[in-house]
Amino acid sequence: MTRRVALITDCNLHLGPDLARKLAARDHDLILGDPLPGLVGEVEALGADVVAVQGCRDLVDGSAIARLIAVGLERFGRLDAACVRTGVIIGGRFTEATLEQLQTLQGANQEAVFHALQALLAVMVPNGAGQIVIVTSATGRRPVPASALYSATRAGANMMVKAAALDVADKGVCINALGTNFLDYPGFIKANGADDPEVRSRVEKRTPMHRLGRPDEVAHFAASLLDGENRFQTGQFFSLSGGWSD
Repeated sequence: MTRRVALITDCNLHLGPDLARKLAARDHDLILGDPLPGLVGEVEALGADVVAVQGCRDLVDGSAIARLIAVGLERFGRLDAACVRTGVIIGGRFTEATLEQLQTLQGANQEAVFHALQALLAVMVPNGAGQIVIVTSATGRRPVPASALYSATRAGANMMVKAAALDVADKGVCINALGTNFLDYPGFIKANGADDPEVRSRVEKRTPMHRLGRPDEVAHFAASLLDGENRFQTGQFFSLSGGWSD
């Protein structure tokens, strides 16, 4: 039986490393962008054939996603699933925001999604099958006044995913977005000053669960959308934020 092939753009932090492990354990070969040291060996031990591509963190102009896809197709000749994590965080209230900040966020949070979807669909639609997860942010569902433009551009990305999914819903390709907030990984910790235990405690209390989420919990959910069993769920945004947003 031919093994499925999955592409993960960012395997250095957030859900990426755990998602690679989970998909390898579910009989996937992998195209990994910027993997953590040692991760390739870990997933190879789980049975995966792996190609690692460095220098793929900047997805804004479309060249990195195009390179990942090209390297993957050259190695495996197929692509069945893809997880694309995009975005940068710029905080600040709307009345204090600048046009330059908006343009930066539009590039990282929206244009990167546009390029990724177009490149992936160009491969998957002709094959009549595929699953895509775009990682955005739960702030695209529930606005955060202290990160006004970030929330707004993430909401736009979520809508882009929904629109693209409807456009290809009859072509066998499923596209969904998931967004996190209150996730225990360096980006969130730094942005919220939560490396201070007192600050972390206050941050945790902002969620109904009174704790931060773990990257492996997000990876578990993403894997269920990508492992080939999901062929009916499409055009959805899922908030993984401990009940902070619906």
